[in-house]
Amino acid sequence: MYENSGIWQMVFLVPFLIITVIVIIALWKIYQKAGYQGWEAIVPIYNIYIFTKIIGKPGWWVIVLLIPYVNIVFGVWGLNMLSKSFGKGEGFTAGLYFFSFIFFPILGFGDAKYLGPFGDKAAFDTYGDKNRFDFEQAQQF
Repeated sequence: MYENSGIWQMVFLVPFLIITVIVIIALWKIYQKAGYQGWEAIVPIYNIYIFTKIIGKPGWWVIVLLIPYVNIVFGVWGLNMLSKSFGKGEGFTAGLYFFSFIFFPILGFGDAKYLGPFGDKAAFDTYGDKNRFDFEQAQQF
C-alpha cells in the first residue's frame, strides 16, 4: 500500500523546488532593479530591512514584520507599496499576495522599472521625513 509513496513525494517535491528557485531568482532581480545587490534578497532578516528601504518605510518595520498576525497587515501594505514602486496597481498587489509564485517572476523578469518608493521618488523625497534614523548614514563612534 505504501510502496509507491516515494514516487508521490517526488511528484510534489520537484515542482515545489523548481518554483522556489524561480521565485528566489525573481526576488534577486527585483532587488537589482531597485538598485541593491541581488544577494541581499536571500539573507534572512536583512532582506526584510532592504525591502523596507525599497518601499520607502523606516527600518523599524523589520520588527513589525516579524510579529505574528500583525505582519499580515503590514506585509500586504508593503506588497502594495512594492507594486506602486514598480508602477503597478492594487490588482498587481492582490496577485503578489495570492499568486506570489507567478507575480514575483513577472515583476523580476518583466519590463517593470523601479520608480522609487511609492512609484514617485521626487514626491517621496519632498514629503518624506528627512530626520529619521538611517543605519547607513549613522556616524560610527
